[in-house]
Amino acid sequence: MIYFIGAGSGAVDLITVRGAEILKCSQIIIYAGSLVNYEIIETYADKNCEIYDSSKMTLDEISEILINGHERNLTLSRLHSGDPSIYGAIREQINILREKNIEFEIVPGVSSLCSAAAALKTEYMIPEISQTLIISRIEGRTPSPKNFYSWSRVLFLSAGMIEKACESFIEEGFSPDTPAAIAYKVSWPDEKIIKGNLATLPKLAKESEIEKTALILVGEFLNDDINTKSKLYDKNFSHGFRK
Repeated sequence: MIYFIGAGSGAVDLITVRGAEILKCSQIIIYAGSLVNYEIIETYADKNCEIYDSSKMTLDEISEILINGHERNLTLSRLHSGDPSIYGAIREQINILREKNIEFEIVPGVSSLCSAAAALKTEYMIPEISQTLIISRIEGRTPSPKNFYSWSRVLFLSAGMIEKACESFIEEGFSPDTPAAIAYKVSWPDEKIIKGNLATLPKLAKESEIEKTALILVGEFLNDDINTKSKLYDKNFSHGFRK
């Protein structure tokens, strides 16, 4: 099995218990050496484990190790900093695995945005002050989309008003066909993940009797057919760790 694991924001003990246990039994670990604290490898990896630093590698080189390890029936961990869903560059790796019909699992991690708020002893959402957190970056060599409607959205505490939420998106100018999903009690034994679009999601949620303890996700990032690639592992793109 191949696991994409969030290493957390840096501290050795901020990786999840699940992530640490998988690392312990992994026979191959590919870690993002530019950001992942190597002490995590030293603490949890088996002494006989094959270790690769992806900061010096291309997408083709990473994929070759993943596919080869799978063919050898080994347990592989692809260790990313923070949480893999935030600037993790995992989609291009996942697409390759899907093309090969190779199973994989994603283990979430503690994002640096969570650790930053903890260090500052505060929270991002304060009643009557702020109820929205925008995660973004300044455009550099990697271009950012200019279209407002391409932004990924996640709504907390809104499952009971899902019809109103989806209508609000459409009124803002989003197409009714925009991919949307509701994630109920994620990681619990009774987890439910339902995918549709802004037009169909309220009906799907009602049929599944989901009214609370769920996130609403909206955006093209939910489209499994997307096949864009990051610059990070592009063999024609040089950076501080790979020329």
